[in-house]
Parts: sequence; C-alpha cells; structure tokens
Amino acid sequence: MKFRNFLALIIVAVFAFIIFQAFTIVPAAGEITINKFGQADLSNRTASRYINKNVNSDSKKVIYKESSNLESGSANIVTSVVANYRSFDTLGEITVLFLAAAGIAIVLNLEKSEKSRFAAKEASLILNTGIKIIFPLLLLAGAYIFIHGHLSPGGGFQGGAVIATAFLLKMLADYKFEIKEKSITLVESAAGIVFVGLGLYGLITRGSFLENFLATGTVGELFSGGTIAVIYTAIAFKVGAELTNIVKSLIEA
Repeated sequence: MKFRNFLALIIVAVFAFIIFQAFTIVPAAGEITINKFGQADLSNRTASRYINKNVNSDSKKVIYKESSNLESGSANIVTSVVANYRSFDTLGEITVLFLAAAGIAIVLNLEKSEKSRFAAKEASLILNTGIKIIFPLLLLAGAYIFIHGHLSPGGGFQGGAVIATAFLLKMLADYKFEIKEKSITLVESAAGIVFVGLGLYGLITRGSFLENFLATGTVGELFSGGTIAVIYTAIAFKVGAELTNIVKSLIEA
C-alpha cells in the first residue's frame, strides 16, 4: 500500500470517528462523549427543534426583515432543515454524487480506446452565437441561486446543476473547448474540504455537525443565515465540478 493511500485511509477513519460522535454529543455543552448503546436524550431530538419551534429557539413569531439572531437566520425554512438539522443527509447526498461521478469516470476510462467527441466539429451559427450569450448568463444565474439559497428557493445543488449545464452547452457547441481534469479535481476537492471542515468545526465547538457558529443577522437580509451561505457556496462548487466531470467523461468516452 502506498504511503498516500495509507494516509488517506487514516484521515478518513479519523473523520468518520468524529462524525459518528454526533450521535452521542451533548449539544448544550458541546462535549463529545461515548454513551452506552440505547442511552439517548429523547427531549433533545431533531423533530422538536424545527417542527415545534419554527426556525428560532425561543418559539417567537418570525417577522421578515425584523427578527434577528434566530437559530438559523434563514428566510427559507427548507434551507434551515437541509443545511442545519438534516446536515448528515446532505453530507450523504454529496457523497453519493461523488461516488457516482467517480464510478462513471472509472468505467469510461477502462472502456475508452481513443478519445472521441459527440460535439459537432463545426457548430451551426445559431448554436455558436447563442452559447456565447447564454454561457455567462447561466453562470450568473447559478451563482445567484446558491448565494441567495437562504433567502429564496434554491441552494447549492440547484446552483451547481445550472453551472454544470452551462459547461455542458459550451462543450457541445465548441469542440475545441476543454476543461482540464486537474482543475475540476482541485475545485471539487477544495469545496469538499470546506464543507466537511465547516461541519466538523460546528460539531466540535457547538455540538452538532454544520451547526451555525457565525452571526445569523436579520432574517431576509443577504448577510444572514450564519454559515449557510458559505455551506451552499461549497456545495455549489462541489456539485458543479462533479456534474461537469461526469459530462466531460461522457463526451470524451
């Protein structure tokens, strides 16, 4: 076994151990403890925190553009659930997408004899001209979707998918356009590290994976929601890179 593979295995094992401790953390104290099997505080379940309490811990009425220092600070209740309360599920979704992208790349690389592209060598004038206009607009739309994910419908997955669609259309329209695989891997790895790092920092300091540790501000304003905007930015770059890598692998297969 190569040293880097052994080191990667150790890092994954350490991360897995820390993450699994979320099931036995005391949120009030932020202490990591390993309890006996079957022992759990039923009064501090996820359901009671967002079903019975809305998005703030004091059960007060949330007023748009007025309420501040809420539990999540997000005007989008779905975002509060996905990026805070259901954070482990979000981590699982990203992992599944990563495994799917890796699996497709491995299978296509094993079966690939020589590179071929199904993009037309000479794109039509309409397609070639249209993509020059649509490409930057799609990138802008994708960025808007994930930056405002805590304020309006959208988020990291949707924004990343829109960005990946922009690169798909660009590769279909221009057969000379190519993205370096190292660049995609770098973006994907950096985004994944940021996402997991934020989650583990919240786990260690606040007692829950991806727990907010920044000021949540006033609900409805751009700078609100604490770490949610940063989390969605990392998710968008990771999802966008993974989907783009899938499309790139399929085109070059």
